[in-house]
Amino acid sequence: MLVNGQWTAEWHPVQATDENGGFVRQISSFRDWVVPAESLAPGETAQFVAEPGRYHLYVALICPWASRTLIARKLKGLEEVISVSVVEPKLLDQGWHFGDYPGSDKDDLNGAKWMHQLYTRADPSFTGRATVPILWDKHLNTIVSNESADIVRMLNSGFGQLANNDFDLYPEPLRGEIDQLNADIYPKLNNGVYRTGFATTQQAYEEAFQDVFSMLSSLEQRMSDGRPYLLGDTLTEADIRLFVTLIRFDPAYNGIFKCNLHQLREYRFLDSYMKRILDLPGVRATVNLDHIKQGYYSIKALNPNGIVPVGPDMSAYGL
Repeated sequence: MLVNGQWTAEWHPVQATDENGGFVRQISSFRDWVVPAESLAPGETAQFVAEPGRYHLYVALICPWASRTLIARKLKGLEEVISVSVVEPKLLDQGWHFGDYPGSDKDDLNGAKWMHQLYTRADPSFTGRATVPILWDKHLNTIVSNESADIVRMLNSGFGQLANNDFDLYPEPLRGEIDQLNADIYPKLNNGVYRTGFATTQQAYEEAFQDVFSMLSSLEQRMSDGRPYLLGDTLTEADIRLFVTLIRFDPAYNGIFKCNLHQLREYRFLDSYMKRILDLPGVRATVNLDHIKQGYYSIKALNPNGIVPVGPDMSAYGL
């Protein structure tokens, strides 16, 4: 991680632990916001205003948090407005790396070799972990946000007339229900698989394991009435946040994170739901099975020999 702008130690998956040996995730450090130009009153200014070509996303295709932002960018039709760079899938001693791995990019925008160099460009005295995604401002040469939940909402509403507003991922009438779903699903499942995989005691592992599978059972029951999305007929950000975990479950979390009570494909309704999201315009292009497997199985603390499993067969999903 970085300490006062200096790289101090090899990358390690466990950021912090609680008193029971449970995994604790770092809080995002950059939390600014992009606003639509048309929302400003005459003479009003804002630090980050939506403009074509001004903003850039740095992502990893292994990462579910980064993939949330890629899906939102696709659904909102912002591909020509916001450019993207993809890091290599394998986590090295200095974390995320730009390079030539298929499906990855070099950082032609800032010339960084490592993701952490972008953090110190934005804040020369930054202390913390260099995570993805990053929403970068090309004009001010700084990070707008490194919080995926905020970035998804910015892509949904912060780009105003520049976006395709056929999709509203956070509609006003459903916000209370969306927030409640997110609050339920995030700790038990989205982050629950990480709490399982990175637990440092048996107790912490088993508690997280139970959370993961109790939430999957609850969601399976929820979808059993035939609804297309979590809140009925309307696709929302809650669906995107759930999907990015589900699509990684069998190829990664079931194996390397020891979430092995069931595979996702054993949940009839969740499996159909996952395929439904995958078939939305542009979503399949955000899923790179090779990056997902190469990335998770490159974590030395969990897989010191770096052997990547051949399976599972994901051809039923077109992957």
